[in-house]
Amino acid sequence: MQALITLGAFLVTLGVLVSFHEYGHFLAARLCGVKVLRFALGFGKPLFTYHASNGTEWVLASIPLGGYVKLLDGRDGQQTIPAEERPQSFDVKPLWQRSLIVAAGPFANFLLAVILFSVIYVSGVPQLPARLQAPPEQSIAAKLGITAGDQVVGWQSLSSDYSGTPVLEEFDPVPSWNALRWLLLDAITAEEGFALEIQDTSGTRLIKSFRKGDLPPISPESDPFQALGLLPQLSPPSEWKELKLGPMDALGFATQRVYLITKVSTRLMLGLFTGKTTLKQLGGPLSIADMAGKSAQVGWQPFVAFLALMSISIGLLNLVPLPMLDGGQLLYDAWELVAGKRISLSLQEKLQKVGFLLLVSLSLLALFNDLQRYLSP
Repeated sequence: MQALITLGAFLVTLGVLVSFHEYGHFLAARLCGVKVLRFALGFGKPLFTYHASNGTEWVLASIPLGGYVKLLDGRDGQQTIPAEERPQSFDVKPLWQRSLIVAAGPFANFLLAVILFSVIYVSGVPQLPARLQAPPEQSIAAKLGITAGDQVVGWQSLSSDYSGTPVLEEFDPVPSWNALRWLLLDAITAEEGFALEIQDTSGTRLIKSFRKGDLPPISPESDPFQALGLLPQLSPPSEWKELKLGPMDALGFATQRVYLITKVSTRLMLGLFTGKTTLKQLGGPLSIADMAGKSAQVGWQPFVAFLALMSISIGLLNLVPLPMLDGGQLLYDAWELVAGKRISLSLQEKLQKVGFLLLVSLSLLALFNDLQRYLSP
């Protein structure tokens, strides 16, 4: 039964995220007057095909590991375009429209994440209080005198040259440990200091400042929360507070959360090139299926939150400037904007081959990491 739930959650995850991404491309293309030849979910042998009156072929294929939108494009040597359809071709559209169509896929993923988080906040979600456990010895929090039971109620970012005392009135409220966790990740990955407004067990308000120079470096071998000494104290569900917002407030809060997660995720991705994060952290289809199954078994809200996080990841991944990805096409568009001419088809084909090899290598590495995680004793 657990295997069926995992498989079902995995298929739902891919189906929702891929279809929303591709529909972003589709909708932008239609709005720009470009004819869409095919909208496909999955690869391989078609299981279902529908021919719409506008000429678009809708396909559901047998291998559910992606999808694509095929546009009318005069640069595709396999297409023969009638003269009356030439104005609907992708390649004759102005640069800004072509870039919009390409960027619409990742943008749709970010929009989906906002919608999914909004649904959670409107329905109401229990939140673990930002109450801290006793910090490990030698941690920054221990040196600052933070003790078990202290609760974080306010947050303030500190500039790199800040040398004064934080002003109590300028603290932003911290409603939960989850909110604090993402704020901490944002500060650590940005290497920016911060101050916490803390209420101790007696009700006294204190300010604890974590300067930039005190922050632990990000490395694959260390846990930054452990080094900071800021770890959550487990509380009984009766002490949790429900976060429930109206539709407009939920939309605004969800947008802020997606922006924050996107910033942190982008810095962690860039860390692959600086050595601050490691390729061993890459996850493949087995990791996705496992996380999808586990979150689905816990409840619909954890599963929807997982979908939102995955949607952000897919949006970011597609913006990586590699050929075969949307980011690679946007890089071509940037070159066209600066140089005033398009990259030749022959060069694009060579870059596509390089990009394909890189993507295959990364996919195999992610699968290898999965196998090590789940098959190692």
